[in-house]
Amino acid sequence: MFAKKYLIPTLLLTAVITACATSPTGRRQLMLVSPETAVSASKEAYVKTIAPLADEGKIDSDSELVKRVREITGRIVYQAIALYPNTADWGWEIKVIDDAKTINAWCMAGGKMALYTGLVDAVNPTDDELAQVMGHEVSHALANHTAEKMSVALATQIGMIGVAVAVQDKESSALVLTGASLAAATAITLPNSRAAEIESDELGMRLAALAGYNPAAAATLWEKMAKSGSGDTPEFLSTHPSPENRVATLKALAPKFAHEYQPRAKHPVFNFSKAK
Repeated sequence: MFAKKYLIPTLLLTAVITACATSPTGRRQLMLVSPETAVSASKEAYVKTIAPLADEGKIDSDSELVKRVREITGRIVYQAIALYPNTADWGWEIKVIDDAKTINAWCMAGGKMALYTGLVDAVNPTDDELAQVMGHEVSHALANHTAEKMSVALATQIGMIGVAVAVQDKESSALVLTGASLAAATAITLPNSRAAEIESDELGMRLAALAGYNPAAAATLWEKMAKSGSGDTPEFLSTHPSPENRVATLKALAPKFAHEYQPRAKHPVFNFSKAK
């Protein structure tokens, strides 16, 4: 009885201790799911997400907006690869989804990205502000946040299974189902941790500055984002928790990257058409 009661929780604790990793910014992360696994899973998830929308004619339907987004994002991705050469073979991709009701953008592991027209309509971002959106999202991928969120979901699932085995009652069995559902949820729908947001704010601002976009635009972007949604919380904010002092924090952070912001320089653009 003792062994059955404590074996799985002990195994879970051992797994957590031995599955820690360090993000590109130096933060310790729980990594039960490897970044490589997250990249592979994201490729499949991306196809399944985009394919039905493409069939409905909702992908890249506005050629002018697509050109603008690919230019801005391409400059950021070029800098991302320069900082992290291991991402050169990721197969970077960006799609503009025609959905006026959705105020959102995301980047899966492996550089699979999407921007919804609803965000552009609601916020009317300048190029500098749109660069902050895409820089922030690219940074989530660079910092392995998809794998981290998948790992947290998996740890929750394993923990609930341990409870069910130890207690063996109907209530615990229900918890197992809840954990399985959480583990099966796509990472882009899970909220980011405060630590992950701080990482993406800082790294995203740096990427945008290196790409020739004003780091000060991060603060104005979030001011606009907070006012969007007509009383409803925009999906972008629901998956990107925004504390009240975030704008002040971003304003204080911007000068750190002022020396890397060279708007008049020629900035290379990543060629998405040649990506794998």
